[in-house]
Amino acid sequence: MAVEQQGGPRRIEAEAGNPEAASLSRAHTLLFAVAAGVAVAGVYLAQPLLVTMGHDLGLAPGTVGVVVTLTQVGYALGLFLLVPLGDLLDRRRLIVGQFALLAAASAAVGLAGHAALLLVAMICVGLLAVVTQVVVAHAASLAAPAERGRVVGAVTGGVVLGILLARTVSGTVADLAGWRAVYLGSAALSLVLAHTLYRVLPRGRDDRPAATGGARLSYRKLLVSMPTLFAAERLFRVRALFALLIFAAFSTLWSSIALPLSEPPLSLSHTAIGAFGLAGAAGALGAIPAGRLSDRGHANRVTGIALVLLTLSWLPLAFTRQSLWALVVGTIMLDLAVQAVHVSNQTLIHPLRPDAGSRLIGGYMIFYSIGSAVGAIASTTLYAAAGWSAVCLLGAGFGALALVVWAVDARRGPRERAGASAPTVTP
Repeated sequence: MAVEQQGGPRRIEAEAGNPEAASLSRAHTLLFAVAAGVAVAGVYLAQPLLVTMGHDLGLAPGTVGVVVTLTQVGYALGLFLLVPLGDLLDRRRLIVGQFALLAAASAAVGLAGHAALLLVAMICVGLLAVVTQVVVAHAASLAAPAERGRVVGAVTGGVVLGILLARTVSGTVADLAGWRAVYLGSAALSLVLAHTLYRVLPRGRDDRPAATGGARLSYRKLLVSMPTLFAAERLFRVRALFALLIFAAFSTLWSSIALPLSEPPLSLSHTAIGAFGLAGAAGALGAIPAGRLSDRGHANRVTGIALVLLTLSWLPLAFTRQSLWALVVGTIMLDLAVQAVHVSNQTLIHPLRPDAGSRLIGGYMIFYSIGSAVGAIASTTLYAAAGWSAVCLLGAGFGALALVVWAVDARRGPRERAGASAPTVTP
């Protein structure tokens, strides 16, 4: 397939199985990162707004986490039902179409008049925000094998920045114009991106990856093949479990942090709560170095170190009520760790089956969504029942369990890891 830059003759060739594929340009990488970040941001805009949304629409404090949980449920459905289409359909049309529909879903959230409509619209936002993963898979397929980690790291960095800055932006906009303006603004931005991507992505080309043997899979067979990939690839299974656990820890923090911060003695505003996303964004800077280390065959070592950091991050987070600086330190530690593991995971799994790149990324991200949903509902429920200290124990438990899985895998699977660490693995 070829991507042609607007205003110039240069093309980026990324033929499947072509080891001489050219590097993905920085401009295209940046565009992919921005698009992925904006799309996924819609899933997290509500987190600093949960208390206000609950009051406005009559949701009880102990159940406001359902807003985030249902969004993650929609995301999980989209990962299974929509992301695999990237291995079947014209990716340009798929990406542009999903951005247009995401704009409509975001507008529905902003205009919701009662809780039921809000929850349905949030499911739709999650369902359509999976365009992020189509973008990631597309970028990975276009990158030269030796630079795949760098490209995936850059685009995934955009994803994490979108997740974290979403909180800062939504908190500020909510204080200035109300929480509904947050989603109406997101809808407008999604429409702008749909138009931009329509103009920049390749026109009139069939960029679907070639299926094995030259045959096209039907949609039904495409979906059925996802569990088959999971059963066949041990590395895929291990990395998917890492995704579930690290994002359960990630969501444990970010789905519940607005609760202690908005209550006395802190009683912070939406803007102040959202600003802590900037601290987490500093952790996202670890994405590109993690990707480069993965390109050099150090993905498993990066994973182990990051999981130790993830578990330890909950120590300073436990002192959030006593010191906001402790929250800043813990947030940076946690987000840096999650980002490093996430980039290493995606760098390793894509080369397993380049012809099934969208299905691999989509299947992997299903576990991300499950972990995020579990962390959201568990943390908000536990906070209502036992307070912030119990939430911190929950988050540390997720990190410690992931570290145990890593240690067991380090003893059981040296041969599989050695093979998977090479960035040029072919199916």
